[in-house]
Amino acid sequence: QVQLVESGGGLVQAGGSLRLSCAASGRPISTYAMGWFRQAPGKEREFVAAIHWRGYNTYYADSVKGRFTISRDNAKGTVYLQMNTLKPEDTAVYSCAADWTWGSPAEMKLTTRWRSWGQGTQVTVSS
Repeated sequence: QVQLVESGGGLVQAGGSLRLSCAASGRPISTYAMGWFRQAPGKEREFVAAIHWRGYNTYYADSVKGRFTISRDNAKGTVYLQMNTLKPEDTAVYSCAADWTWGSPAEMKLTTRWRSWGQGTQVTVSS
């Protein structure tokens, strides 16, 4: 099973940018779909973005479309989430996830379909 470790979180002002990284170990990620989810205090974990193992297909939550970009470097075993024009409502713990399968946007948004999870990294956006 693949192990995932996130990094890159922190405190940023509204309108700023951050880039999160998710480093995988244990297995090569070249055959895994990868995703990012977030969980704000008192709220359920929600889907942010997903990328196919070949990188040619991506999905985004409507709330981040046009501001966030998911990408991957299979040679480095790393997935990225570039977050621009951050808003206070983006404040959450961001976690990456991996799974062997790819599906429709509705399927990929389900937390239950992802096999492996990282511990998460805190992102705080001040107003």
